[in-house]
Amino acid sequence: MTDASSMAPVIGLAVAVVVLIFLVVKTRVHALIAMLAAASMAGALGGMAAGDIVNVITKGFGGTLGSIGIVIGLGVMMGRILEVSGAAEQIAYSFIKWLGKKKEEWAMAITGYIVSVPIFVDSAFVILYPIAKALAQKGKRNLLTVGVALAGGLVVTHHTVPPTPGPLGVAGLFGVDVGAMLLTGLVLALPCVLVIVLYAQWLGKKYPDFHAPVVQDSPELEESYNQYLASKAGKALPSLFLSLLPILAPILLIFINTLFGTLAKIDGWNGLSENPVVQLFTYLGHPVIALSISVLLAVYTLVPKMNKHDTMEHLEEGLQSAGIILLVTGAGGALGAVLRESGAGAMLGEQIAGLPMPPVLIPFIVSTLVRLIQGSGTVAMVTAASISAPILATIPGVNMLVAAQAATMGSLFFGYFNDSLFWVVNRMMGIKDVKQQIIVWSIPTTLAWATGLVGVLVLNAVL
Repeated sequence: MTDASSMAPVIGLAVAVVVLIFLVVKTRVHALIAMLAAASMAGALGGMAAGDIVNVITKGFGGTLGSIGIVIGLGVMMGRILEVSGAAEQIAYSFIKWLGKKKEEWAMAITGYIVSVPIFVDSAFVILYPIAKALAQKGKRNLLTVGVALAGGLVVTHHTVPPTPGPLGVAGLFGVDVGAMLLTGLVLALPCVLVIVLYAQWLGKKYPDFHAPVVQDSPELEESYNQYLASKAGKALPSLFLSLLPILAPILLIFINTLFGTLAKIDGWNGLSENPVVQLFTYLGHPVIALSISVLLAVYTLVPKMNKHDTMEHLEEGLQSAGIILLVTGAGGALGAVLRESGAGAMLGEQIAGLPMPPVLIPFIVSTLVRLIQGSGTVAMVTAASISAPILATIPGVNMLVAAQAATMGSLFFGYFNDSLFWVVNRMMGIKDVKQQIIVWSIPTTLAWATGLVGVLVLNAVL
């Protein structure tokens, strides 16, 4: 075999990545089609037969969605019920009451940290921003401090913690346990949120006289804001316990399942998996079952008086928002499968293993670059996972859980004009100056990204 032919899979991967980035950034082609085109090109240039390419793409697509597709669907259904029931607001009010005055930014950050796990980050900010604004006015706190703290709490867990679709897709692509992904994501997110809150406090000192108008330059956001205010009038909120129950119940069940699974692998605990109680929690703690229970809890405790038609409508609204994420995640699985079958993953793995850096940084770097180029954190982490998972799988000693979290953390980098949340945050707070927009959102997301990198390296050293 000639050198050129032996390098064909790597050349195919390089060309596929260039084509993928070009299609996403410079054309009107959707990321789904771009990923499928990149997968086809990587297979063809890598020497795979045409029929094999199609088979691998479909198997990779189906295999990825088979492991996480149902969980994504259930997660967004549960999130939609939390959104319309007022549970998010109740959580915010409760933390505000507990923490007291002059700590409003911490209350909003903690609320965001919890709420963004089931609710899409853009929607969650629109829902909770009026509370942040009211706090700033009544408590005479700087709105930049409270608003950025809220957005920071929301964005970090949105990028790192399942069942948020992005991290869930990454877990499927790397083949790691969803429970382990959830727990490590919650831990890694904490210092990132802490750094953003401290930065938000500094912003308040830098711009002490900042007062935001009601949204002016975005009719869509203004409409959402007005709809929220109208719906809030006279709205009976669920209790804090019921508000948290659909979020914490699946987390607890998945944690117990993961704990029992870990203990069963320890010498002396080998028979643990035969215990009936353990088997029960193994069933209940599977993400599909845990999220199914969560949806039922949300429907029957948060909106007990809502009629069947409205309930079905809200659940289906949640599913509609997940449709394209499911397809993009499946396409990422297809691309990863082609890279494995073509041999590109194994060839690059041999080269990367000899580099003077931890291999888990590969998904972090790829995710960072894709995030900067095209803006979407979900697309960035899924693309990074689909490219790097086949490579890292061939390198001995790589912890795939850490690699998966590296892909999610890389996607936090420098949110700016091509990031939808950049506009939601800045427009809701009435910030129009470009320099201030970057200071308010691009810099804190980059600080979270850098903090996340440190967390990933520490996790890699520990696990």
